[in-house]
Amino acid sequence: MMIYLGIVLVIATIYFLVKRYDARLVLLASGIIMACVAGTPMASLSAFAKNMTNGGLIQAVCSVMGFAMVMKYTECDKHLINFMASGLSKFRLFLIPGVVFATYAVNIALPSAAGTAAAAGAIFVPLMMSAGVHPAMAGAAVKCGTYGSMLNPGLAHNPFVAKIAGISVMEVIGFHYKANIASLVMAAILITVIAYYKKEHQGYKATDYETDESFKVNFLYALMPILPIIVLILGSTKVVPALKMGVPEAMILGSIAALAATRKNPVKLTNAFFDGMGKAYTDILGIIIAAGVFVSGMTAMGLVKAFTTAMLNNPAIVKVCAAIGPFILGVVTGSGDAATFAFNEAVTPHAKDFGMSAVQMGSMATLGGTLGRTMSPIAGATIIIAGIAGVNPMEIAKRNYLPMIGAMIAGMIFLLM
Repeated sequence: MMIYLGIVLVIATIYFLVKRYDARLVLLASGIIMACVAGTPMASLSAFAKNMTNGGLIQAVCSVMGFAMVMKYTECDKHLINFMASGLSKFRLFLIPGVVFATYAVNIALPSAAGTAAAAGAIFVPLMMSAGVHPAMAGAAVKCGTYGSMLNPGLAHNPFVAKIAGISVMEVIGFHYKANIASLVMAAILITVIAYYKKEHQGYKATDYETDESFKVNFLYALMPILPIIVLILGSTKVVPALKMGVPEAMILGSIAALAATRKNPVKLTNAFFDGMGKAYTDILGIIIAAGVFVSGMTAMGLVKAFTTAMLNNPAIVKVCAAIGPFILGVVTGSGDAATFAFNEAVTPHAKDFGMSAVQMGSMATLGGTLGRTMSPIAGATIIIAGIAGVNPMEIAKRNYLPMIGAMIAGMIFLLM
């Protein structure tokens, strides 16, 4: 009886997430209610307290978001994007796939999908429209690249999986980067094919949008957003052993370099960094904490054990659930975070029982949820890009569903090899 009641509560939770209620409120309320029904109300509160002080996650996520706000304050992100746009404008044939790759690269350095959509979309969408690309296709190309954060060590899922697997964040990225690149190539190819098939790659007459060709790119400024990533790669691969350091150290180093390069107000730059850290705790870690409470409620009601037992008895469905579950919820809720964190919290620690490694299962769930969010018409990034392009978000989603499904298939093949 308890299991069936728990299933009803989980379905209700998914319903409210689909209806776009605040994910933190829904997950917290659901977890607390389930714990109370199970007769162990303190289990949910203890889970809340435990997840508040998750050191590895706090350090990585908060420092990366702090650095992203520094890049926004110094406008170094604009220089990086305009630098990429100036190169793409010279190669008409590769404009659409080039924008996908360029947006992906920006999202690696600036891990917020919505932030990348706003910053990159403001440059790339007008660029493509002025070149004759249909507005909806221009928006879809930008949206296709808004999951580059998978390769950023500060993406909350990477340190989350790293902690479960007992390895470093860079080892997690080292495990799934080939799958991510394969999915990106597949997405870029498919969105380009669709553009040519629909004849939306040329012929559009832009009247409302003009690119700012007068913008002068400072190449030193354009380097700043990717500097911490370069430092982390050089250090972790031991190419330059002296640069081996953690994510927070790299982000602080990058911020200091940006201050030296741009000579902005150090007080305002420092404030921007800490504002970003606070926003990270509110928007990202808040969901992680709430997901932990939700999972504690499911555990108290016996759902996690029942779910794990069902998968042990049917191991063939595990690989499908790890990818498809977060993907579908990412599509319908507009956020892959809630589903992915909940899955990784509840199931990924038991990966060995299903003949998989924790980093493998965790990476599958993360990529599935991220691609689902990238395909969703109600994701914040989709709505932002649609606004820039002046189209309905659904028009972007319709052009993105085949590229994202293809990207997921390509990525999962690599992760399962």
